[in-house]
Amino acid sequence: MNYNLITILGPTAVGKTHLAAQLANHFNGEIISADSRQVYIGMDIGTGKDINDYNIDGKTIPHHLIDVIHPKEEFNLFLFNKYFYETFNNLTSKGKTPFLVGGTGLYLHSILSGYELSKVDFDKEYYNELNEYKIADLKIKLKKINPSLHNTTDLLVKERIIRAIMIAEKENDKDLLKKSDVNSLTIGIQFEREEIKKRITARLKHRLQNGMIEEVKKLVNEGISFERLNLFGLEYKFAGKYLSGELSYNDMYQKLNSAIHSFAKRQMTWFRKMEKEGIIIHWIEGPDFEEAGKIITPNFTV
Repeated sequence: MNYNLITILGPTAVGKTHLAAQLANHFNGEIISADSRQVYIGMDIGTGKDINDYNIDGKTIPHHLIDVIHPKEEFNLFLFNKYFYETFNNLTSKGKTPFLVGGTGLYLHSILSGYELSKVDFDKEYYNELNEYKIADLKIKLKKINPSLHNTTDLLVKERIIRAIMIAEKENDKDLLKKSDVNSLTIGIQFEREEIKKRITARLKHRLQNGMIEEVKKLVNEGISFERLNLFGLEYKFAGKYLSGELSYNDMYQKLNSAIHSFAKRQMTWFRKMEKEGIIIHWIEGPDFEEAGKIITPNFTV
């Protein structure tokens, strides 16, 4: 089989990143993150953005799609695909092995199944953002994107102006999402359910003891609203509720711990769904470098 991508997936807290870094080091690779929150700058502890995981044998394995956007800005499936294919094409052109690594089921599924995406289709958040602008400012924005605009009816109704902006930007961006044929060798990391629960709880305690609340407080001080924190979910949602006085510390911890356990179950539901659709996942018990290497070696030459 002619594979051109290695995907390492699994539920939260199973050790995906460090295993991927070990494998990338061995198989001349670089890592492309498939994590919907690690794209945000300054969201480090709560997302598990441990750069030490990328340090192998005294060197840092190159990694991509981490720290690419400010938390005040929107990130979506279209942008993930856009950045993925740009990075994938760049790595393969250099003779590197791309490793797609993460647990965001939708992001992984979009690549492994080859979603056909439209920028406009995935910009509801952007529409809401534009809707906050005054009509006069929207007109200026539209004319900048499309200086040769002749249909002035687009400038009379706010909704039309917003749609015209989004369509014009889509036209300008139509060549940016250049999909490539991806054929992934996919490895899944799993543990027994009780072991995953233990790992989640231990990791949460470690994060709380090592600055997670302070990280969220810093985001609030930088202008990130509690409503925005809710959208990021899990650590940011519940830490935000604690900081706003909605939850006590103990309630925050208990509810967050339970929510992460539920999240891990939903991740496994995604992966089982992918298997039912025909995506082959080679499951291994824990982040076992030797076992993963045995799966990869017959299929890749370094």
